[in-house]
Order: sequence, then C-alpha cells, then structure tokens
Amino acid sequence: DVCLYAGSLVPEEILSHCPEGAKLVNTAPMSLDEIMDEIVAAHASGHDIVRLHSGDLSVWSAMGEQLRRLRALNIPYDVTPGVPSFSAAAAALGAELTLPGVAQSLVLTRTSGRASSMPDGETLANFGRTGATLAIHLSVHVLEKVVDDLVPHYGANCPVAIVWRASWPDQQIIKATLGTIIDATEGTRGRTALIMVGHAIGAEGFDESCLYAGDYDRRYRPVGTNPRFPEGTE
Repeated sequence: DVCLYAGSLVPEEILSHCPEGAKLVNTAPMSLDEIMDEIVAAHASGHDIVRLHSGDLSVWSAMGEQLRRLRALNIPYDVTPGVPSFSAAAAALGAELTLPGVAQSLVLTRTSGRASSMPDGETLANFGRTGATLAIHLSVHVLEKVVDDLVPHYGANCPVAIVWRASWPDQQIIKATLGTIIDATEGTRGRTALIMVGHAIGAEGFDESCLYAGDYDRRYRPVGTNPRFPEGTE
C-alpha cells in the first residue's frame, strides 16, 4: 500500500513492482522524523508498508535507527536481505576475495565523512597491516588519502579495482594498482563507487584449495584405507 524509497539510490525501474495505486514516497529529501511520521501514519491506517533501501541493509543503511524507533512504537517488522555492493562488485570482477595463501579475510570499511566519523583504531592503516582484502565504501572522493594510507602496507603494485554502480546497467569498472589508480581515474570519479584493494583481486598465482584436493580426507569423500571420517559416519 505504501512504499518509502531512497530516490537517490533506488532505481526507478524497481518501483514498477509496487502494486497499482500504491503510495510512493521518495525519502531522499526527508529527515528521519519525517520518514517515521509517514510510517506511523500508514501503520495506523492499516496499510502494508515497504521501506525500500539499496544494497545490503546490514551496513551503512541507517536501518538500525529506524528499527529502534519501530520497536519503541511496537510496530512489527521483518527485514529482507539485499545484495551487498562488495558482493556485486566481486561478481562483476569475476573475483574471489579470499584466496588460499593470499588473503583469508575481507574488511568492509569506509573513511571518515560528514555524517559519520570513524572510531579510534578503525583506520585504513590499521586494516592495511593485516593484508586482508579491503572493500572501501563511500571514499572515492578521497582516493588520494586511501592510496597514501595503503601503499606502505600493500605496496604500489597491489591491485585495485574501482566499481561504480555495481550491478546497475551503467556499471563501470577501472582496474589499476595503488600506484596508478589516481591517474587511471582522473576525471571519471563518481560518488557511488566501491574501492576494492588487495592481492587477491585478479590474482592467478595462488594455491588451490585443499578442500577439493584428491588426497584430502573429508566427511563427504573418505580417502585411503583408514579415513578420518569412514563412509556412513557422522
């Protein structure tokens, strides 16, 4: 009956799936109080309500504060998961972000902005010391700082990919290294972009997983005369 959507991020084509006659509310110019007023009024009228966000609601979605208010108002809700931008970007790149012997961790992070500062310790330099694959959100406008913070830990030759509007029809990808990405993106940087950094991106010289090795004894494929997990055991 009522769909509240962020018009700055949600493609208009998605709204075509709303029922005919549904009330569509673009929340891009609205404050949290105004958004909640719409929800409360619709709930009081007995309407079904959709709060439509882009991507994955579990990160940088402002979902937490909305759900907190719904709980305080005893308004029931459920959450439908979305596709995270890092996952869409990895699919576009044809890349696995955790490779044997290269990286086994993925860090989702951002740089400090006007709306959200970063807690002490959550710096690119600190994350960079781990060698993990980094998915850096909301930061393409400070790409120079990202490069300066990460080169000491990953090296100038470390692969970088910037993916604009991942999974959208007008998606764009630029691949480079930490040493060349600034020049490679000169004049092309948009706001809705994800920076992927790490030696797993585009890597070819990595070990194959032991899980599928012919001599790897596992529960679903016992190996040898004295397997660790005999066939039929739990």
